[in-house]
Amino acid sequence: MRKTIVAGNWKMNGTSKSIKTLLESLTAGVPAVDGLVTLVCPPAVYLAQVKQQLGDAPIALGAQNVSSQPMGAYTGECSLAMLQDLGCEYVILGHSERRSLFAESNSDVAEKVAATLAAGLIPILCVGETLEQRDAGETLTLVAAQIDAVLQRVGVKDFASVVIAYEPVWAIGTGLTATPEQAQEVHAAIRAQLAERDADIADQLSILYGGSMNAGNAAELLAQQDIDGGLIGGASLKADEFLTICAAATESRK
Repeated sequence: MRKTIVAGNWKMNGTSKSIKTLLESLTAGVPAVDGLVTLVCPPAVYLAQVKQQLGDAPIALGAQNVSSQPMGAYTGECSLAMLQDLGCEYVILGHSERRSLFAESNSDVAEKVAATLAAGLIPILCVGETLEQRDAGETLTLVAAQIDAVLQRVGVKDFASVVIAYEPVWAIGTGLTATPEQAQEVHAAIRAQLAERDADIADQLSILYGGSMNAGNAAELLAQQDIDGGLIGGASLKADEFLTICAAATESRK
């Protein structure tokens, strides 16, 4: 059975005080369930604080981005060795905000995935379309191209250590959410794309939904055959919402 993953992407939010309060609730409430992975991805400056406060709670630590370069004159960047040093296990890569606001190309994202895999961390590869692209009927073609760039760089076998997150850009921070059927269609297409190259790897691949999953819609989304968890934005900053999503994820595994 595939792993169910609930990942909180805190984006550029939080202070030492607010993070301490949030983690107090999460460490007390996140369940330890076989096959369920819960993780939080704070801003880089708080990674050490979060790692220390997590202690032995069943919550993994992830980063929101990383450089593909091992070290050197890259002002403002973090290397994979630094993330490893701080106890990170996962890295979000290719998030729509990185692609749109920081002009990361499919090739850039593929290089980061390759470097992350080589370092032994788990990439959460984000793919998705804008509203204009969906309205133009380009969703499946665009998502396939984003994945294909990584396939060409690392090969399908390495996808045994990759998590994919489908994030319809039009449903991020807008209050809009893809219907379960819309999300399932894309998730199924992603799995089919991988299955053409390796059916076993495709079957074990965890594909997360990253378009404004919240406490109200998590159960319905997670009930879909090919939705294996969520990459949670705003709701991950609210302990009660995030814990409700974790409970829905637990229920979905029964």
